[in-house]
Amino acid sequence: MLKRLLALLALFFLFPAPASAWWEYGHYSVARVAWEAMSPHSRAAVRELLSHAKEVETPECPLKTIEDAAYWPDCVKTLGERFSYAYSWHYQNVDICKPFDLKSACRDGNCVSAQITRNSKLLADRKVPVRERLIALAFLVHFMGDLHQPLHAGDKSDKGGNDFKAAYGVIPSNLHAIWDGLLADRSISSAPGQSGAALLSGFSAEERAAMASGTVQDWSRESWEAAREFGYGALMADPCGPLPEARPVMDEATTQRLIPILRRQVARGGLRLARLIDGALA
Repeated sequence: MLKRLLALLALFFLFPAPASAWWEYGHYSVARVAWEAMSPHSRAAVRELLSHAKEVETPECPLKTIEDAAYWPDCVKTLGERFSYAYSWHYQNVDICKPFDLKSACRDGNCVSAQITRNSKLLADRKVPVRERLIALAFLVHFMGDLHQPLHAGDKSDKGGNDFKAAYGVIPSNLHAIWDGLLADRSISSAPGQSGAALLSGFSAEERAAMASGTVQDWSRESWEAAREFGYGALMADPCGPLPEARPVMDEATTQRLIPILRRQVARGGLRLARLIDGALA
């Protein structure tokens, strides 16, 4: 029975949803952190925008809460061509083994950092129809989660780790999927808790203020560095060496080292998202 269960789990995790950073749980958690950190005025303005969800006309992909908004851009991938224009907006493949070069990875604005900037501006513009501002809010909430998943910000010509075969304990998978869901779910659900306030409780007020600072380019560089050091570096002695032929295993000791790193990424994403929303809705 145990062998059958493990085989089913292996099949499930071998084929993760494409470009679905953090899976639902990670995106929800970034949104919860932002909700806790944003101003009461911003929370009221977000509720008002969400009250127009019917105008977006995606009943298959609800938009009733900020958690819904966090996952909506992945959900609408199932709607065929309607939102296919946004597929490349969820990531930026910046080579971790070359000098940081965001420009070449973001040609024509088709990358996650450029779309964070664009959707922040759309959200702030009161002349834009409310339906479009709500869509901009959903994209902004989601893309701030994407940017802080290191394998959506750094790459070594392997589709952000999707082609890097690895195992999470006994579960065969790939490096990208491990960070998207397996490691993320474990890290977020670890003590001291899963709510936005609980995720922030491990950081002092000074640390939170420092994490919320910076620019989208700063955050892009930071996640790119995390991809090299903690993403690839956790399973490779030389992150810029050839991909290992044998499937490396993320064991319990490695997982324990990475849990605080991943929790910090979620907190950073949420605090910075709150700052952007406060600025747009002030």
